[in-house]
Parts: sequence; structure tokens; C-alpha cells
Amino acid sequence: MIIAAFRRVVNQMPGGSSLPGGGESIHYDRALCYTLPVSYHIAIDLGGTQMRAGLFPAGSTHPERLERIPTHSPGEMPLTRLLDLIAAIMPGEAQVQAIGVASAGQLDPFTGTIFNALNVQGFTNLPLRQIIEDRFRIPAVIGNDANLAALGEWKYGAGQGFHNLIYMTISTGIGAGVIMDDHLLLGQRGLATELGHVTVDPNGPICPCGQYGHLEAMAAGPAISRWTAAQIEAGETSSLPAGQPLTAKAVAEAALAGDALAIRALERAGRLIGHALADYLHIFNPAAIVLGGGVTRSGKLILDPLRQALHEFTLSKDYLEGLSLLTAALGDEAGLTGALALARQIASEPAAR
Repeated sequence: MIIAAFRRVVNQMPGGSSLPGGGESIHYDRALCYTLPVSYHIAIDLGGTQMRAGLFPAGSTHPERLERIPTHSPGEMPLTRLLDLIAAIMPGEAQVQAIGVASAGQLDPFTGTIFNALNVQGFTNLPLRQIIEDRFRIPAVIGNDANLAALGEWKYGAGQGFHNLIYMTISTGIGAGVIMDDHLLLGQRGLATELGHVTVDPNGPICPCGQYGHLEAMAAGPAISRWTAAQIEAGETSSLPAGQPLTAKAVAEAALAGDALAIRALERAGRLIGHALADYLHIFNPAAIVLGGGVTRSGKLILDPLRQALHEFTLSKDYLEGLSLLTAALGDEAGLTGALALARQIASEPAAR
């Protein structure tokens, strides 16, 4: 850091009267220190399909450089690709104060260990923070991608100004993060707020995690398309093709065009999510709910039944008083922006790691 460099110079000058060799005064060195290149933070968004790295100047949420590469490549492990990506985005002589990584999968943010990222080869019991710090000699911090998306929306997006909020992203899966009293809720080992993995129906379909009837298995994008396809196979009339794979996007487009079955599919998902959110209101009592992810782009078709179920299943109207139901502002940038927020936090408060 610039201040550290300044202090080292002062410590080398007994009495603080002049620089070694009898040259310029100490004030010259202070000015010289402040003209060093701007400092940066590096933010990483690591997913099963792609990884992105942004180089952010101090005080800015707009990256000076943004690089994107596939997570997997024949003959090369994702970890190697990640380290090479970080090296490629390093700003030369300028100082990087910290590196923040938003990663898919279950992890311990306190130790920086990824327990299991199912879609990233080799990311099992991986001490990622230590590996990054050993390679680059820069403080690093690791967080779950949904948690950091919540942090990003709270610091820089739709959640600004709220002290307590729930963030939920509804896409291929359902991820979430919770801010309580201006802090990201993590739990004993950083595994808290897996709100997509609560049981909605014990006899429901299998979830990607291996359990049955979780909210994710009932209302995420693949669940919407799977339920719709099953109704068509059972004889329901629809403009959507029978016997062909469906996507949630195709279902949403059909619903927007007036397809009755597709509209029902989105209504069903909306009500399931709204019912779950009513339960979360009882647990967390937030001032705002921020919803992101591709499924929410269906707009009123899913948000209206969600809002109706939220009102219908909440214990009392006191939980709804002053509650803001918002759509996410950062879109696909939420995880990267949250990684930036976390990197800045540990740079200013090293004990926050």
C-alpha cells in the first residue's frame, strides 16, 4: 500500500529530517508516493460454464478490463485456467489490493476452501484462497456466488439503502443470500441461506442435490419446462411441441403469446416461490426481497402469482408492512460485483477474512 511504503521510508530516516544520501526532504517522498499508479481490486465470477475476471480501479464499479473464458478446455484443468486468467488481467506495475472470487458450489468463506463445486472439475476440497495467495502474494477472499450476488445487489444494486433483505435468483437453480443488520448472513461454516434447498414436497421430484421435493426441483427453470412437458405428454393442449425437449425460455415465450398451459406453468412456479418466501419472511423479517435470474424476466406472469401467494401465506400483515418486492438491478453482473465488494472489504478490514 502507498501508506505502508511511506512509513517504510520514514522508518529508514532517523529523526525524519531527510532522505538517505542527503537528498530531498520527506515532503518530496510523500508527494512521490501519492503519484504512484492507482490501486486496483480484481473480482472473479467462477461458474460451471465460464469464468470472468474484472480489473476495477479503486472507487469504481466499472472494470478497466474484463476478461471472459470457458471454465473447461480439453487438456487443461479449470484451476490452471483460473490462475492464468488472474495473471493475464494483472495491471503491471500498479498495485492490486485484493482478489475476490465468487464461486459456484459449497464452500467455507472463512478458510477459503471449496468443498464441492459439482460443475467445475477438480474443485473438491480445494484450498482456493491459499492457492491464489501463494501464487500472487495478494490477499484473496472466496464466497459463494449467490451470497456474493446478494452482497453486490445490496452494496451497488437494487438493495441499496436496506439494512435487512433477502436476495433470490431463479434460473437453472435457485440460489439466495440474506443481509441481516447490514451483514451478509453466513452461518458457522459459511453454508447458510440455501433457500432453494428447502423441502416443498417430500414426495416431489428429485433435486440436482440428490434430495427430493426441494424448491429448486419444483420451481427453477428446468422444473418449469419439465412440468410443462409432462402435462403435454398427459394430453394437455399447448402450442409447445410434444415429444421434444423444452426450455423455461420457450415456456415463457409461449406464455407471453397467450398459451394457457404455459401461463399455468409460470403461475404454479410463482405460487411455489411465493409460498416459500412467506416462510422466509417469518424467519428473517426483511425490509426488501430482491429477485433476479432468468425466470424473473417473465415479469407479471410469474411475479403476480408470487406476490399473491406471499400475501396469502404470510403469518400476519405486519410482515408485509413496508416490504419492498424488487427485481435485481445488476443482472449477470451481480456475482462479479459482489466479489468486488468483498475484495474491497478485506482490503480495508483484513480481519474481515
